Amino acid sequence: MKRRDSLKAISISSLGLAVGPVEAAVPEPPEPKPAVKLLPGRQKFEAERDMKLLTATEKFFTAAELQTVTILGDIIVPADARSGSASQAGVPAFIEFMMRDQPRNQTPIRGGLRWLDRKCVSRYGNPFAKCTKEQQIDMVEQIAYPEKVAPDMTQGAAFFTMMRNFVLGGFYSSKMGIEDLGYVGNTPNQWNGVPDDVLKQYGLSYDEPKK
Repeated sequence: MKRRDSLKAISISSLGLAVGPVEAAVPEPPEPKPAVKLLPGRQKFEAERDMKLLTATEKFFTAAELQTVTILGDIIVPADARSGSASQAGVPAFIEFMMRDQPRNQTPIRGGLRWLDRKCVSRYGNPFAKCTKEQQIDMVEQIAYPEKVAPDMTQGAAFFTMMRNFVLGGFYSSKMGIEDLGYVGNTPNQWNGVPDDVLKQYGLSYDEPKK
């Protein structure tokens, strides 16, 4: 039963109504499938795969893993005067999508999340998401710079580098991230002519020639 139909059934039962045998025997019309939009340069099978990924209900990350991903994202791209944080730009959902789009990254990301929790438990007594903000930053600083990590932190450094790439890729391809970059694309602008200092440099002028 679809979620919409479940809510409908709950509403009917709460009003003390019942569905008669005739109504119950009428089959539901099939749920219309979302149309596959074929964008320029995309093959039909590519568009169908995109639609399947976008409409999938099964998630890769557990709730605990997604919480850690969200915290890491906001440490990598925190909110500032220019824009919001990674989570405010929807980066966790982007990384969730990328895990399904590129399954080869699932094992290193999940393995890295587990490594992070185990290391935090051994050092601070709690998994990463339950550590204090100071402890979280302390751990991140130990794995954020691959050329400086201790020998027992190399796995964490490799994981953090991958996570940082996903976070930055997600943030700077979002509407918020693009605005943060100041990129306007093919936006019409106002042409006011060659600047005066350039005209002066070449002995030129917009003045009408004297007759």
